[in-house]
Amino acid sequence: MRILVVEDDPVLADGLKVGLALAGMTVDGVANCVDARAALAASEFDAVVLDLMLPDGSGLDVLRALRAGGDRTPVLLLTALDELPDRIKGLDTGADDYLGKPFDLDELGARVRAIVRRGNGRAAPCLVTGGIMLDPATMTVTLHGEPVSLSRREFAVLAALMERPGTIRSKGEIEDRLYGWQEEVESNAVEVHVHNLRNKVGRETIETVRGIGYKMRAVP
Repeated sequence: MRILVVEDDPVLADGLKVGLALAGMTVDGVANCVDARAALAASEFDAVVLDLMLPDGSGLDVLRALRAGGDRTPVLLLTALDELPDRIKGLDTGADDYLGKPFDLDELGARVRAIVRRGNGRAAPCLVTGGIMLDPATMTVTLHGEPVSLSRREFAVLAALMERPGTIRSKGEIEDRLYGWQEEVESNAVEVHVHNLRNKVGRETIETVRGIGYKMRAVP
């Protein structure tokens, strides 16, 4: 999943990027309201981790604008303003969750996974298609109960496809899940990862829709 972190403290921002990346997420970061609005207008994210106290305004203003425009991207507020009235105001403004500083990175990762899961209308923590089960929390995959060894990016491609079985995901959509702004996109990376996945979880599980993209075969 691709996450936008809006945090002006460079040390904390770097820690968030590293911690969430270790949890299997692709993370982009900005440090103020203006850049946050621009990023959200230009790209799609699975979730936003949003600080409230930013140098050019309040994160709540970013959140209000997001919701006023009908954008349903899950938002977790991460802030030192952790009194009950602050939490109530943030949630009533449109946040999906609220976490006060200081915090535990593992808890943050779990909360991000939870709001993304709810945003996708899914209750179960694991993705299951046919005999394949993918656990975003542990970054593990099994095929008919047997563990399957995947690279981080193979895991990300499989997760993107399993989130919406039967739905075509374009090459560009999948690339967005694999690479942040600062990373160079390899021209044939998606094709290579799909090829490797077919060898590991079954060639019939991932269909190529010529000229459009890929989709996971929708199997109960």
